[in-house]
Amino acid sequence: MRAIGFVLASGAALVLTSAAAGAAEIPTQLPRTARPTHYELAITPHAGSLTLDGTAVITLEVLEPTPSLTLNAIDLQFASARLTSLAGGPALPARVSLDASSQTATFTFADALPRGSYRLALEYSGVIGTQAVGLFALDYDAAGGRKRALFTQFENSDARRMVPCWDEPVYKATFELTVTVPKGELAVSNTPAAETKALEGGRTRVRFGRTPPMSTYLLFLAMGDLERATTRVGDVEVGVVTRRGAIDQARFVLDASAEVLREYNDYFGRPYPLAKLDNIAAPGRSQFFGAMENWGAIMSFEYYLLIDPSISTQEDRQSVFSVAAHEISHQWFGDLVTMAWWDDLWLNEGFASWMAGRTTAKLRPQWNTALQAVADRDEAMARDSLATTHPVVQRIETVEQASQAFDSITYQKGEAVIRMLEGYVGETAWRTGVRRYIEKYTHRNTVSDDLWREIEAAAGQPVTAIAHDFTLQPGVPLVVVDGVTCEAGTSRVSLSQREYSRDQPDKTPLAWRVPVIVQSVSGPPVRTVLESRATVAVPGCDAVVVNAGQSGYYRTLYAPDQFARLAAGFAALRPIDQLGLLSDSWALGRAGVAPVSGVLDLARATPADADPQVWGRVAQTLGQLEGYLRDDAARRDVFRRFARERLGPVFARVGWTQQADEPAPVTILRNTLIATLGALGDPEVVLEARRRFAVRATDPAAMPGPLRKTLLRVVARHADPATWDALRADARAERTPLVKEELYFLLASSQDDALARRALDLALTPEPGVTTGAGMLARVAEEHPELAFDYAIAHMAAVRERIDATSISRFFANLARPSGDPAMIPKLKAYAEAHLDEKARGDTETAIADIGDRIRVRGRVTPALDAWLAGGAGAGRSDAGGPR
Repeated sequence: MRAIGFVLASGAALVLTSAAAGAAEIPTQLPRTARPTHYELAITPHAGSLTLDGTAVITLEVLEPTPSLTLNAIDLQFASARLTSLAGGPALPARVSLDASSQTATFTFADALPRGSYRLALEYSGVIGTQAVGLFALDYDAAGGRKRALFTQFENSDARRMVPCWDEPVYKATFELTVTVPKGELAVSNTPAAETKALEGGRTRVRFGRTPPMSTYLLFLAMGDLERATTRVGDVEVGVVTRRGAIDQARFVLDASAEVLREYNDYFGRPYPLAKLDNIAAPGRSQFFGAMENWGAIMSFEYYLLIDPSISTQEDRQSVFSVAAHEISHQWFGDLVTMAWWDDLWLNEGFASWMAGRTTAKLRPQWNTALQAVADRDEAMARDSLATTHPVVQRIETVEQASQAFDSITYQKGEAVIRMLEGYVGETAWRTGVRRYIEKYTHRNTVSDDLWREIEAAAGQPVTAIAHDFTLQPGVPLVVVDGVTCEAGTSRVSLSQREYSRDQPDKTPLAWRVPVIVQSVSGPPVRTVLESRATVAVPGCDAVVVNAGQSGYYRTLYAPDQFARLAAGFAALRPIDQLGLLSDSWALGRAGVAPVSGVLDLARATPADADPQVWGRVAQTLGQLEGYLRDDAARRDVFRRFARERLGPVFARVGWTQQADEPAPVTILRNTLIATLGALGDPEVVLEARRRFAVRATDPAAMPGPLRKTLLRVVARHADPATWDALRADARAERTPLVKEELYFLLASSQDDALARRALDLALTPEPGVTTGAGMLARVAEEHPELAFDYAIAHMAAVRERIDATSISRFFANLARPSGDPAMIPKLKAYAEAHLDEKARGDTETAIADIGDRIRVRGRVTPALDAWLAGGAGAGRSDAGGPR
């Protein structure tokens, strides 16, 4: 079938004058003739038949005379519709017409409605899905057999699947939800239950308290055999909700949430406004999202919320903490103050990503997560350096485009730009501006410039111009260090600006006002804003680091002599700058802007006592380099020997066994090294992983929880048919959903083609579960993208049943994305032409660009590695890293 693009109603726009200065036009898919103020909802889900019955009484204002009211609805059938004026008079019946293509319901009346206040009363029925859109069901194994729980996911445009509503973020209203559930089940929504009443027939009716004004995508409902634990932060009840029996695995996130809430109450200068804040864990997963910031009722899939000591790693613990910090940040930035339209989605997601990073680093300094900023920035730059990128603030016209906007530009680039601007104006001025913004726009909708005005007013610096350069145009600046001279203890650093691009080397570069921090190794930092060219005076005559502290969103290219000085003194650099130099060298080498050998020289120069995260980055880079040699066995084996020789001594120091009071970064490094050495075919690591797997039933200590996942991945990657069958038997026998899902993913992780095909066939059976099956397809694609894509296309109908509607336009493209086969490009183009609307092809176009880049990089990496390895593995090189 051909995907439908839901194009905006012609000429429709809302002019915001109160919350968005400058009369910004907000797109719409609905007539602006009315707006809701309150929803009174009663829902009766029938989990067994996957249907629901509902009533909605919507209080609304008619803003101009109109013969009809149009709102959003999909897969809903209306039994009755009547309108009553609050000024009095008889109820007016309505004729209902549904438009599936525009996802709307129109209620037409005999006469035009005058301006005024009304109540629209609707009776309707709908469906419960099996994928994470609208109201959906998740089945899971429990002690008493298979269980089913219901949850909602409404972002970005799926509240309309459960509730007929004005389903756009600018239409804020209050909600009162009543739900009828089977006796004994727990129901959870945005607010605490105000009334619970037993009904005949083994049912219970739960009425929840009224919400503050909020957008429809933040409404939430969950119900099932669930349990809840709580603590308090002042007057707020903080809770966690899990399937019965898993509540202890949520204690970590419960404590973290309370700690984060206290921090945010202080940071935002405005206390959390609801009576309770729950984190709800859902078994299974979505191919679109992992957690959702429903106001007062954050929903996350279990892998983002629970800590299971039998399989969770230190990295999992840090992820759970960070995700909680991200979603709780949204309670202010996104829920209390909401973007007016999806163009400014980054206001929600970029800010929450930055806030999570800042808060995790502050509250858990022992994790040293501040170093993660370089990897987050790299993720954005990888997308932003392709021709298919888009600005942070982008024009959204369709539902599919809104879904595709949830990407690394919105999240990681938004986060990186905020980090850079906070560094530019200072932490105090930035926080003052954020507080002004929250206070001014509480319960309102905004656009990006509303934030920039408040920051600029607080800082007294021209923030808006810089912010516009980085959010209204795409791309990555390239700051070139043309030369450094030193006289009388001062270095004069000559800088110029270009654009970093992976696939447009000859394009006319864009221009930015770039906040730059320059520092000699032993001197203080110097700040400037680079527009075209500049010469910066820096105290000290040591090697000079540009983007010192790595807060800037740009790549840095050093002249050859300057790169050589930095490489020679690599051990003296701060870990954050070591990471930045490794990152830039590898990125510029892949793009053909600098020699690939630069990053190899840095890997060789990394000292034995370097920060664990620096060694983790070296391991990751060596693993990526090896990936470009997968089809060339002779070259691959030579490089693998070098990489194992470089990483082996580091692993020997770290060891297989976690030590008491071991720093968290060391614990994570152990897993990284085992995984990387396993992928590199290190015989000792592979043999030890297999040995531990063989005795797992008789020696529980062979696979301790913090290592279990990593060891199993090494075993699965190198599995033979007998090992694969043993893993499958473990998966079938497992009763814990979090562990069971991981075991099925392991079955999809083999490097063997025949076992990968078996995994694909298994994924489309009922055995792993619907949502796990889709994840298995994605896992196979990591190692076998051509096989996974071809299989998914051949079984398209079955695959589409296993992915949520918000993921359809990107799922197939993402299967192909890891490919380096030129034949994949025409396949993707043919798929898009046949199945996607033109306005829903962004992810497919990016996948094509990634494949093209991978082909080009392979052509650069192969001869560069030959030369470097043949030259004594880079000993004594002095020309790496300079411009070409």
